[in-house]
Amino acid sequence: IPINSGASLNELKQYEKAIASLNRAIALNPNIAEAWSNKGTALNELKRYEEALSDYDKALALNPQHVEAWSNKGVSYAELRRYEEALAHYDKALELNPQYVEAWSNKGTVLSELKLYEAAAKSFHQALILNPDLPSGKGILLHAKMLACDWQGVDALYQSICQDITENKKSADPFGFQGICDDESLLQKCAEIFSNTKFPASPQFDFDHLKRDGGKIRIGYLCGEFREQATAILMTEVWELHDKGRFEILAFDNGWDDKSLRRKRIEKAFNEFIDISRLSDDEAASLIADKKIDILVNLNGFFGKPRQGIFAKKPSPIQVNYLGFPGTIGSTYMDYLIADKVVIPEESRQYYIEKIVHLPHCYQANDSKRQIDSRSYAKKEFGLPEEGFVFCCFNNSYKILPHMFDIWMRLLRALPTSVLWLIEDNLDATRHLKQEAQARGVDAARIIFAKRVPLSEHLGRHQCADLFLDTLPYNAHTTASDALWAGLPVLTCTGTSFAGRVATSMLTALDLPELISANIAEYESLAYQLASQPEKLQQIKAKLAKNRLISPLFNTNLMAKDLEGAYLAMYKRFQEGSPPEHINLN
Repeated sequence: IPINSGASLNELKQYEKAIASLNRAIALNPNIAEAWSNKGTALNELKRYEEALSDYDKALALNPQHVEAWSNKGVSYAELRRYEEALAHYDKALELNPQYVEAWSNKGTVLSELKLYEAAAKSFHQALILNPDLPSGKGILLHAKMLACDWQGVDALYQSICQDITENKKSADPFGFQGICDDESLLQKCAEIFSNTKFPASPQFDFDHLKRDGGKIRIGYLCGEFREQATAILMTEVWELHDKGRFEILAFDNGWDDKSLRRKRIEKAFNEFIDISRLSDDEAASLIADKKIDILVNLNGFFGKPRQGIFAKKPSPIQVNYLGFPGTIGSTYMDYLIADKVVIPEESRQYYIEKIVHLPHCYQANDSKRQIDSRSYAKKEFGLPEEGFVFCCFNNSYKILPHMFDIWMRLLRALPTSVLWLIEDNLDATRHLKQEAQARGVDAARIIFAKRVPLSEHLGRHQCADLFLDTLPYNAHTTASDALWAGLPVLTCTGTSFAGRVATSMLTALDLPELISANIAEYESLAYQLASQPEKLQQIKAKLAKNRLISPLFNTNLMAKDLEGAYLAMYKRFQEGSPPEHINLN
């Protein structure tokens, strides 16, 4: 019975074999919808989405009531970023079977892609009602609510996830959980549960042929964001500055070409630029192994468009977690995590599965060619008052939590002419934040939202703000770097996780300890002082203007050399036959 065999092989993730088996079934009888639908599922998993669409169409022509085919055809459309068509297919599946959990969950994912987070949360909530044990279901719901700044019920949901994680349940995905959790041991456990259940280690390659004398070290950067996006914005100049006499650098691209000038710069910086977005994990892993990559750098972790399944197959002898996800991947196939002594102090190493590489300065790369639009911006262009203090925070909406918002609103009440300038991430968050301000006795008109604009304009408009207020437990990362590069002081509070210590690391590299507070009370008091003592703030701005040009933070040449020092140390251990160990480049 090849149909049953095909379905079983899909379950075992043996998709090529499943397709062969289902083709045999179809040859015997081409009129069975189930066979076409199961084949579509295997093709989806192999990233052959157009072929999958065609097979789902055949299944639906034979059986228009085939719920799984409607839902899975929606998945093909979603992967092709044809979101409206995906939604229509999920809705059709739910019309046929309102109890179909996968369709509710898939619909929530697409609504999130469209930044309709409140609607997404409703879909995830419905999926959880139908299956309270839906893997990562609570975490996905929590993250959608946080993106919408809908804080109703968030505390109880968070406590319930923490309890689940202590009981080894796969209750959240590590990226969303990191937005709200400041406990390193829970963050580690969440990552381990997620990686070990979804992407267990399945090493398939040996590397004796890579132990050699001389020749260039081959470094592969695997990323889904080689375009105008935060990770690439930070890394572009480092790739350009890599010593091509000692290193050959290859890009493995799981994203898409956004036709930007940055994309052109990135493509030019690499020795080879390879699109893996439509290769299966097996195909991509084999390709990387064939390219004899010595060090494979994971620039996504759990963020963006990751390909953790490739790393699970260990196609390179040295695998490195860097920049995209500030935390542990939680699996033994990642050898090293690149950090610094501020973001991961020695006493915190125990919470990271990887061996920690301490760079001498801040771990975060920066592009010193970031253009700041030089024209003079007027506050009224952005709806900001001419007089009065402008606090700002351009972090993503999910990083704004009620306890930080309470502080910000107390500051606005204490300084009646001040305003708070935030990024307009999505309309749900804008509406909720205005309501939350009103509920705390602050006129909603004092919360002003900035539209997203091209990077040089965004950097230029920072001149209209007076002080950037950081968030906890997840700090500003690229947004802090943008603000500091544009000359705007960032006030932070040192957190208790990697994600919550990044701004402290940046300010330490800039020698600006006066902007680092040790606790929330100190943070609030310092924000008030800086807003009410213009001369003190002016001194800090002058120091930032001077230090920004001479400090390690924006010295990309130095950063490229530090990173290469880390790669050389890792490579030397591998050549000696020694296992990975903590590396301190200080």
